[in-house]
Amino acid sequence: MATMNKQWLLASRPSGEASAGNFRLVETALPALQDGQVLVRHHFLSLDPYMRGRMNDSKSYAEPHPLNTVMIGGTVGEVVASKHPKFAVGDQVLGMGGWQEYSVVDANVRGTLNKVDTTHIPLSAYLGSVGMPGVTAWYGLVKIITPKAGETVVVSAASGAVGSVVGQLAK
Repeated sequence: MATMNKQWLLASRPSGEASAGNFRLVETALPALQDGQVLVRHHFLSLDPYMRGRMNDSKSYAEPHPLNTVMIGGTVGEVVASKHPKFAVGDQVLGMGGWQEYSVVDANVRGTLNKVDTTHIPLSAYLGSVGMPGVTAWYGLVKIITPKAGETVVVSAASGAVGSVVGQLAK
């Protein structure tokens, strides 16, 4: 099992477009797991528009991401070590592991790590069409917009994660 973790930290606040210079790659030792913790190896990271806003130090719907910490982000991966009775090595999971190869998760905190079933759905889809973007699309279309047969649905950004699902659902 790996003993080192590669992490991408937000090193500075971007002015305009974010660039590689706003981040710093570090290698850190993986800590020994405590009771209730799970070690996840990330296979996929979701890069989402909200991340750019979190890089700013300004008032917004979410707090600014702290400098010199692992950049936030949704991840899916595999449990590689566990000291929690509900998670076993090999379980496929969804969480907010951030921009790093591995994360240590306190699985006693409800909602921080969720098992996913990859029998019929690829692991990566849990960051897209069957994950948060898909649920956002479904809820917005079905619960808020509630279109009726024969109405036209206009999606201004159907190339994005949410908009592309809205388009498919509306069809």
